[in-house]
This record gives sequence, structure tokens and C-alpha cells, in this order.
Amino acid sequence: MLTLSRLGLISNLQRLTTRTICSVVPEPKIEEFTVKNEPVLSYLPGSTERCELENALKKMAECPEEVPLIIGGEKCTSKDQRCQVMPHNHQKTLAKFYYASPDQLQKAIKCASEAQKCWDAVPLRERIKIWLKAADLMAGKYRQELNAATMLGQSKTAIQAEIDSACELIDFIRYNAYYAKEVSKYKPVSPLPQQTLNSMRYRGLEGFVAAVAPFNFTAIGGNLAYTPALMGCGVLWKPSDTAILSNYIIYKIMTEAGVPPGVVNFVPADGPCFGDTITHSRDLAGINFTGSVPTFNRLWTQVGKNVDNYKNYPRMIGECGGKNFHLVHCSADVETVVNGSILSAFEYCGQKCSACSRMYVPESLWCKIKEGLIATRDLLKVGDVQEFDSFMGAVIDDRAFKRITSYIEHAKSSPDLEIIGGGKYDDKCGYFVEPTIIVSKNPLDKIMTEEIFGPVLTIHVYPDNKIEDILCIVDQSTPYALTGAVYAQDMEFQTYAMERLKMSTGNYYINDKSTGSVVAQQPFGGSRMSGTNDKAGGPHYVLKWASPQSIKETFVPLKQWCYPYMAKK
Repeated sequence: MLTLSRLGLISNLQRLTTRTICSVVPEPKIEEFTVKNEPVLSYLPGSTERCELENALKKMAECPEEVPLIIGGEKCTSKDQRCQVMPHNHQKTLAKFYYASPDQLQKAIKCASEAQKCWDAVPLRERIKIWLKAADLMAGKYRQELNAATMLGQSKTAIQAEIDSACELIDFIRYNAYYAKEVSKYKPVSPLPQQTLNSMRYRGLEGFVAAVAPFNFTAIGGNLAYTPALMGCGVLWKPSDTAILSNYIIYKIMTEAGVPPGVVNFVPADGPCFGDTITHSRDLAGINFTGSVPTFNRLWTQVGKNVDNYKNYPRMIGECGGKNFHLVHCSADVETVVNGSILSAFEYCGQKCSACSRMYVPESLWCKIKEGLIATRDLLKVGDVQEFDSFMGAVIDDRAFKRITSYIEHAKSSPDLEIIGGGKYDDKCGYFVEPTIIVSKNPLDKIMTEEIFGPVLTIHVYPDNKIEDILCIVDQSTPYALTGAVYAQDMEFQTYAMERLKMSTGNYYINDKSTGSVVAQQPFGGSRMSGTNDKAGGPHYVLKWASPQSIKETFVPLKQWCYPYMAKK
């Protein structure tokens, strides 16, 4: 069992503060600090960061790492060993890792639940110091190691890795610490503070939180696991098999910064086995999830079936992707539409939750937009991400490759669909799929309504006078509501469209692409089947992982039990 002395973070628990009135409620004292978004480095030829990254890539590519399970701070293995390969060179192993067995998952649950009790007693100000130290380590000492692991393991280009595994991860760590500090400032109203003092404290969730992370953003993995931990929770972290190494580096950084053993337990595992184990534990306090709709639905269903067994109602936080749109109005700026759509649809092979997958273009602009899209698409290099002129690398694995290419084959065989750019693919060396542009006569074809999660952009060309019909299709033709963009210089139309599409997205863009949300600038999340819209990167997210307690402290003795109106005349 973990003890406070083993945690080694506090010599004394929160000391009672001395007041004019002898209150037993400690006054939180958290040092003031401000934060700002981490600058994105350029990686120009000859730059310091480029040289450092190239060295990190070379070293990491030559030396596959063994990644252990970590339960209660102890490294361990299992009989089920797996490999993480490079998607752009799938014969090359980047890391070896292990799946946790059901017994090991049970041990991790016990460790996390026990650690939570001790960790929650650590003052918030001490936890915040650890998070700020971790962010500094990520921004300096470990920046290129994080980037290299993300490039090689998840096939991201240098700039996409920098945006994700450096800047966004650092922003999550710093801003969540800042939001936690700001939340702690809230004081309930105390009309007569010399008589009665009201206060609020934020506890971690009793039990453990299961963090289920995706492959596509290293930063999301860190956020899913460590934001609950920041607020006093114990965590089981199941990283994606295809993001093992980058996520493991985050774990090591947070441990070096001071997160004690057992607070976060690093447990790669078979998905159904992990889901079955956590949902059958009475100590399950929450699930922090990013992934597919079927997986989240399965977890939610299992929680519902076991709800009578839990100590608390588990919190369910999920982000499940989307079928994101670009709606082009006849007043749109063509160059902006072309560049924004290329970037949104094809950066990181369209494997962003927010990537543009469907596009609606008026007939009056189609010729110019078509010409621009094809010409720009033809300039995009698909290749090894270690070649810095590559625009995009490979899709993540063989399952993604088969799923994505099945839609391309559907387009080749359907009379309603025409491929006007790309359409080729090859998995002999890496899982490479060309950026593909398809035109659909039918706006309800499955290629325009189902999530593909790959470099496939499908366009429906509509008569200018049918914009009302298109607004309805944009809003109602898919079950998702994550991101979307409307391109129009006509501001009257923009105002109208924003109201018509009010429920169609969680992140809405006006004359900008549907990707690229930044922590603290555009808190991220969608509704409908895109998730629970809890806005990671915003001030509300930390509260999801805290259990507030209202405290009323009275200093005046209670002298009577009856009310004045009860007195006889």
C-alpha cells in the first residue's frame, strides 16, 4: 500500500490557517502564474531544432526500445509481447511492449485506487508545481525525443509532430494546471463571514479513472491520463498499440517531474479485455476515452449493465471522431477554399478527428475549385516522414489501410462516384495511400456519410439555388457533430448558416479549415455521436475530474431549536 511518506511530496498536509475566527477550513494558497501557448518551431534547414530532431530520429530508428508495463511504479512484463512498427516502413520495429493480463489489470486497479487516497491529500499547489516542471521538460530536454517517437511510430511529418507531441502536449499540461489554479479561487457566498463561512474544495474521484488513448495525437494520450491525475485521481492508462513509444515517453517525463508511483499505471492491453476488467470493478470512477463510436458504445453499455455494482456513478467522457464538412457558398474566396481543404483533408493522412472528409461546392465555383484542388494535390509528396519534403506519411496500420482503400474501391465501382485525383495505394513497404479526391453525384452515398479516417475527400457539387437543401444535408446526413467550416464572404449568409448549423458541430469555423484547434484558443469536442463535448483544452475540462465538496462552518453557538413564529401570543 502506498503511504504519504512513500509519496515523498509533502512533509505536512494542508496546515490549518490562522484567522481572526478559528476556522478549521484550510485557505488554499497557490502562487500566481500565467501561461501562454508554446511556440511552434520552424525546422528550417540548418536550424538547431532540425539538427536535434534529425539526431533523435537516427538514434531512435537504430535502437528499438523495450517498453514495460508499469503498475504501482514497478516495471513488469507478461507472456503477451507485441511490436510497434513504423507505418511507413512496417518491417522496421520501433518498440516491443506487453499486453497486461487480467490479473495485472486487477493489480493496477488496486494500485491506482490506493494511490488515489494518498495523492488526493497532496495540496493542489504541489501538484501544479509538478505539472509546470513536466511542461518545461517537454519543451526542452525531451522535445525532440517526443517528436521523433511520434514521427517514427505514428508516421507524422516534422511539423505535424511538433504541433502535436511538443506544443499541444505542453499546452495541455500548462493550461490545465492554470485552470486548476483558477478553479480553486472560487469562494461561495458568505453573507455574514464572522458567523458562518462557506467554502469549496475539489477532491479527486474515489476509485480509479480508466484513460483509453488513441494513436493519432500523442498529446491526447497525455491529456487523457494526466488531467484526471492533476485533479487527484488514480489512473489506469491504456495507450494505443500504435502510439506506445511516444506515450511511454510522456509517462517517464511525468514521473521525472514528480508524479508518484501508482498514481498513473501504464497498462497496454487487449481492448475487450481492458474494457471488461475495468467495467466490472466497483471502484471504477470514470472513463476518459478517445476512439471509435462502437468501442465507446460498448463501454457505455457495460457501465450501464453494472451500474448497481459501482461505489459511485462513473463519469463517461468520450470523443469519437466525425464526418467533418467544408460548406462552400457562392461568395467564397476560391484560393482560401482550395488551400484550406487540402490542408484539412490530407495533413496527417486525414487521420485527425477534425479532418475534412465531405465538401459541398456550388456549381458557379466548381471549375475553379476543381482546378485548384487537383493542381495542389499533385504537388503533395507521400513518403517517409524522415524525408522533410514529405507532405504526409503512411496511414497507421494494415487495418486502417484496408478500411480506407475499401472506400476508394467503392468509388471506382460506383456510377455515382468519380475519382478526379489520386486513388492509388501500396502497402509493400509502408501503408501508403495517395491523397484522393472524389466527386459524388449523390450527397447521401456512404462515402459522404460514413467516417473514413483517411486521406479521402469527397465532394458534392450543388446548384447555387439549392443552398437550403444543402444546409439540411450538411446538418442531418451523418450521425456526427464534431467540426465543420463555412466559406463565404457574404456575412449575412454566414450569420444565417451559423444558426442553421448550430447543432452540427462542436467546433465551427468561418472562412477557415475544420482542423487546427489550439488549446485554450478553441477548446475541442463535439456532440451527437462525436462524443460528450467536454471541451478538452478549455477551463471546464478539469472540473470533470474533480468531486467538489461544499463546506459550511459556523462560529456562533446555536441556542434554540424553535422558530419565533411558533411562540404563543
